[in-house]
Amino acid sequence: MATGGWGPGNGPGQPGGNGPGGQGGWGAPYGPPQGGPYGPPPPNPGPYPYPNQPPYPYGPQPTRPAARRRRGCLSLGSPFGLVGAILRSAHRVATRLFAHDGDGRIEDRTVDRVQLARTVLGAAATVALILAYNADPNRWEDAAYGGAAQLIVAPFVLIIAAPLVIIGFIYYAPPHLRPHLRSRLRAPLKAVGWYVLTLVVMGGILVPTALTVDANDGKSWWEYALAVASLIVIVWGIPFFFMASLYSARSAFNSAQVHPMLPPVLTLTLVWVFAAFSLIGDGMPGGPPIVQFCATLGGPLSVTAVSLWELRRMRTRFGVTLRA
Repeated sequence: MATGGWGPGNGPGQPGGNGPGGQGGWGAPYGPPQGGPYGPPPPNPGPYPYPNQPPYPYGPQPTRPAARRRRGCLSLGSPFGLVGAILRSAHRVATRLFAHDGDGRIEDRTVDRVQLARTVLGAAATVALILAYNADPNRWEDAAYGGAAQLIVAPFVLIIAAPLVIIGFIYYAPPHLRPHLRSRLRAPLKAVGWYVLTLVVMGGILVPTALTVDANDGKSWWEYALAVASLIVIVWGIPFFFMASLYSARSAFNSAQVHPMLPPVLTLTLVWVFAAFSLIGDGMPGGPPIVQFCATLGGPLSVTAVSLWELRRMRTRFGVTLRA
């Protein structure tokens, strides 16, 4: 029955219907269905496989121009930058050789803060005593020279006194621990060897240069070589020597690798040796008796108190004893 093109056709495949397979009217056209089972395809999908999607994330991205490297006053081409590079190089080598505490060192931030506070208070007390009871202008220069001299002399005192302290320390340990402690002497001996080698090399270059090189006569090739070597020693070797002395005195030539309690014990020995040298060389300072006592024994007693507190803290907090 005909429907005038609005209704279903007379049957499948007959014209005039609008059902599937109908021909004419509102039916589907000849050929395969358009768009598949999900409807007609989107118009003009563009260059990307999915419409309305952002570009592929790993595609070419806009790049910013490389920033120019600023060459300020700390660049290697400037005097300050060159000096900083030399000091960093000397500090790096000195740290590697003379501040290598290894596994035996106990890191205790509280002890470090107390030691720093004691150092600051000791320096402030020294300044106050100089201003109050000895206002001699040369006193500041003497104090500066004394501090530098102690920094340089401290490693030599340790080289002389430390073997005696370490021998007594090992002898005091139980017999079954003595071979173990002796086997760990390699690190301190190595640090001492590097320090002595530094002195030998510096002296072996500077002394012949001062004795043989003369700017007035003609120079041979070996005089030029000595002059260049002396320049290297002065520019790099002297800062390295001061840093090596500082770290050697602070770490007691890496003696913590033998036993964690050795650095405080060696510090006690060092400070009292310096107190005796100061008393013998300079005598008692000026001022009332109480001021003389504080100026002479205040530093050694405060260092002794901090060192004994550090030893007690090692025993109670970390379980480290002299015989274990």
